[in-house]
Amino acid sequence: MRILFFIIVLLHGLIHLLGFVKGFGLKEVKELTLPISKPMGLFWLTAAVLFLTYSILDFISSKYAWLVGFAAVGISQILIIMFWQDAKLGTIPNIVILVMSLISFGHYNFHKQVQQETNTLVNRDKIHNKNKITENDIKDLPEPVKKWLRNSGAIGRPFISVGKVMQKAEMKMKPDQNNWMPASAIQYTTIDKPAFIWTVDVKMNSFLNFQGRDKFENGKGEMLIKMNSLINVVNEKGPKLDEGTIQRYLGEMVWFLSLALSPYITWEALNDTAAKATMTYKGTQGSGTFLFNSEGDFIKYSAMRYRGNETDAKRHEWVLLVDAYKTFEGIKVPARMTATWKLDDRDWTWLKLEVTNIKYNENASR
Repeated sequence: MRILFFIIVLLHGLIHLLGFVKGFGLKEVKELTLPISKPMGLFWLTAAVLFLTYSILDFISSKYAWLVGFAAVGISQILIIMFWQDAKLGTIPNIVILVMSLISFGHYNFHKQVQQETNTLVNRDKIHNKNKITENDIKDLPEPVKKWLRNSGAIGRPFISVGKVMQKAEMKMKPDQNNWMPASAIQYTTIDKPAFIWTVDVKMNSFLNFQGRDKFENGKGEMLIKMNSLINVVNEKGPKLDEGTIQRYLGEMVWFLSLALSPYITWEALNDTAAKATMTYKGTQGSGTFLFNSEGDFIKYSAMRYRGNETDAKRHEWVLLVDAYKTFEGIKVPARMTATWKLDDRDWTWLKLEVTNIKYNENASR
């Protein structure tokens, strides 16, 4: 599809050269019956150069391709209107290029917004704690949590202030959806001032994709989903989303182990292999249960979360299960996981997630 679009733009740009050729009398162009002056010929040449430049910039995914695309379509369409009798069919590729430029512009604005939010979130949590986690730090935690921290390699490692998690995933947006949609995501999480921002790009088909941004900051959750980065599909805030987001933040402790020592979290031992964590931060509270195996590996997290942000939204069990582990920067963490909603009539596994890399503290900015 990308190659086809490149060819269309390339040919469209080359066709504009005919106006330049006729305007400067370089060769007879029978397809153009209307007279073209040399100044107009230069405008046809300008449009051609802009389209050729746009084709290259779009093909290499330049974030500024849309700017050249808008300029090319603008000049081209003015020329087409002026020479409508000969050039009217050029409106069709111009519309296609305009739509693609609008989508590119949407991507640019969306990622610019997310980058600004990410910079604000990450830069406010300066890496100041160089201390390492010791046995004394974990002495008051439930035994299964202590065993997990030891087994994962957290003891002797620095406290985590900020982390960056890179992910690839497959998603289903509805319980009855059959096909999995491929996705890629990046998340930044801060510990001292609890927050995260997660950005995902999901490919629905050759023509449609959506970009999502989930955020937890100052005890509040936000969810934003845009179709092709342009049209808001979801833009939600509210108490139910706040609670659900803090429960998600809790569950992702398994990637940021020193979060278990946060002053905002209280622990309750349930048995030899399970413990419940409750987090209270800036007026928002949420709980979740962590289950470990006999070796001390984390294997399951569950929380009763609101599914949706509507006034009639109900809590359902939300479960994270571990399929595989990997070590990043000396810490063993879950690397492949699934997320499942336990609905009234079925189990809906909506996410299959693989962590491709994790960077902590200073490394998280790279």
